[in-house]
Amino acid sequence: MSVQAAEVLVRSEEPTRQTGRLWQRFLHDPSAVVGGALVLAICLLALVAVFWTPYHALAPGTDTLGPMSWHHPLGTDEYGRDVLSRLMAGAKLVLFAGAVAVAIALAAGVPIGLAAAAHGGIVDDLLMRVVDLVYTFPALLAAVVLAAALGASETTAMAAIGIASIPVFARVTRAGAMGVMESEFVLAARAYRRSTIAILWRHVLPNIRALLIVQASLLFSIAILAEAGLSYLGLGASAPTPSWGLMVQAAQQYLNGDPLLVFWPGIFIALAVLGFNLLGDGLRDILDPRLRSSR
Repeated sequence: MSVQAAEVLVRSEEPTRQTGRLWQRFLHDPSAVVGGALVLAICLLALVAVFWTPYHALAPGTDTLGPMSWHHPLGTDEYGRDVLSRLMAGAKLVLFAGAVAVAIALAAGVPIGLAAAAHGGIVDDLLMRVVDLVYTFPALLAAVVLAAALGASETTAMAAIGIASIPVFARVTRAGAMGVMESEFVLAARAYRRSTIAILWRHVLPNIRALLIVQASLLFSIAILAEAGLSYLGLGASAPTPSWGLMVQAAQQYLNGDPLLVFWPGIFIALAVLGFNLLGDGLRDILDPRLRSSR
């Protein structure tokens, strides 16, 4: 194969994204539409909370454990704070915690997976054994260790979730990259004497981008649930932070007298997790050609 022919083959195989067709597939996928609508609603709620909430999320009031009313659509908590305002402020924390956890997992997991797929042999074995070692430590155990070392906080919870999720991205990246590395256009790129880093950046990463997007969406839902659970256990956000998990923990003692105080943050957590899960499933169906062809 000549150098010119190899270059033509490399260019012809470089991935292209047809936005219009993807958007049409998105609109015709019920899971993607419902999940996208839920995620968009949570994002809009958080965006509005940046500029406005009905009341200050941390300001106590005189109407403690107040029922739903025009002034307080979702009632008030044990300190007289507006529940709707706290839920809106909590949406910012939830999205930020999920984004940081996913960013940590991406930043560490993707390079590890690419390096393992590119080098193979002893490098692959060594990196995967390290990944397996990290995988043995669940997010809860990592949060306990970080909380003991640095103190319980939202930051330690996000770091624990992100670190615990690194093996997932490393394995997914390695599996996808190994399939791409065996393709003809990568062989052509090697014949054209492109460096390993250039091949990974220009040919491998674009071809596994859809896989990483789907995994990030699914991990986002896991991170939201994990953050709420860690805050509930006292290993995440601390009072009076309007964390949804912390709101559930604080309201459980009033479950018999005012069950809605537990219901509202609980349903918001469930809807956020459901939204990102449905969105991830929909994106997987849309972006994976094998799943599309099997339908």
